[in-house]
Amino acid sequence: MAKATILVVDDEEHICELVTLYLEREGFTCLWAHDGPTALRLTREREPDLIILDLMLPEMDGWEVCRELRKKGDIPIIMLTARSEEVDRVLGLEMGADDYVVKPFSPRELVARVKAVLRRMEAREERKTSRILRYPGLSIDPVRCEVRVDNQPVALTRKEFDLLWHLASSPGQVFSREKLLAEVWGYEQYFGDMRTVDTHIKRLRQKLQTRPDTPWRIATIWGRGYRFEVR
Repeated sequence: MAKATILVVDDEEHICELVTLYLEREGFTCLWAHDGPTALRLTREREPDLIILDLMLPEMDGWEVCRELRKKGDIPIIMLTARSEEVDRVLGLEMGADDYVVKPFSPRELVARVKAVLRRMEAREERKTSRILRYPGLSIDPVRCEVRVDNQPVALTRKEFDLLWHLASSPGQVFSREKLLAEVWGYEQYFGDMRTVDTHIKRLRQKLQTRPDTPWRIATIWGRGYRFEVR
């Protein structure tokens, strides 16, 4: 993986210094911004490869910055915040964040998550040469990151799309939670809750709105993990 430029957006200077210290040890280049407008300006001017974005910012909060960034492009975003409620994590991911780290955080964990997100971005680029996956009533387009069920578009987050693509690319294969965290999330080492996989599977099923007669499904294999089945 080529070393990337990371924009660290936090109004606390010591947080920027700490994150920069650990990232630069790994060979990354770091930029700082202490407010939303500066973050948007640096993104336009310097085109960083990834943004670590605090939610509690002066002038523009992190939610608004994230919305503006998503209007203009697909740059990966890791949200950094002291708010740990599940509703905040879900909202952040629905808005297009690629990951979510809660303060106080382990700098080693944050570095691992940066590397994981960048690996996933590389995998997405490679996947763009892949063919469209087609099953009865379901199509998954890797170039447009578009899913259609019965020819109707289904709005998925990027992580949900990545998870569906990974499962549907190998129908019948059982993937453990650990394997999915490694291959979809990109974690060589996972610091959080294994149930994050279960949560994403649940949300994916809800959005796909499968019925008992649907000829394909994401099946739970108790004690082992999940697989994509075509019946």
